[in-house]
Amino acid sequence: MSDQPARWTQATVYPDMWTDPDKDPRNNEGASPDGELATLQDFLTNYRITLRMKCEGLDAEQLARRSVPPSTMSLLGLLRHLVEVERDWRNWISDDDPLPKLYGKRDADFDGAVADQAEVDAAYAALEREQAATDAALAAYADLGERVGKERIAVRELMVHRIEEYARHCGHADLLRECVDGRVGQ
Repeated sequence: MSDQPARWTQATVYPDMWTDPDKDPRNNEGASPDGELATLQDFLTNYRITLRMKCEGLDAEQLARRSVPPSTMSLLGLLRHLVEVERDWRNWISDDDPLPKLYGKRDADFDGAVADQAEVDAAYAALEREQAATDAALAAYADLGERVGKERIAVRELMVHRIEEYARHCGHADLLRECVDGRVGQ
């Protein structure tokens, strides 16, 4: 007998999917978005939803469960990490002094991801707050080619980097979730 969870999915239509297409919140009815900004925002939204989907239905212990030693990565750690990342992106936009880290020193977002429901609730609330604040800060720039902040980064580059960051971490979340309870799918 193995201590590895059996692989499973909730999908019945396509066995390699996370859920059936008619229940997938990322499925949009109608045509794809028009324009570059709308397309970038759609991809970002879908990756944000994917990350939440990978975490749903798990308790605090499961969300805080580490992958494999010596890694400190966990689903809760990823949520906390993305809180810090969203906050840091606002630093790239601004000419002001950088916003302080919420969780402290390097890797504290992962190290402090403990199996406590209050910590889980706080991480979700902080992620929503930081996503909304970064979205609002970027909404001030209609021209994706505009260069902002001290580093003069193009808004387009920042948007693409945000998508890349979420996509990479959704890949981590796939593996972490499979280790926790065996659930697989896109």
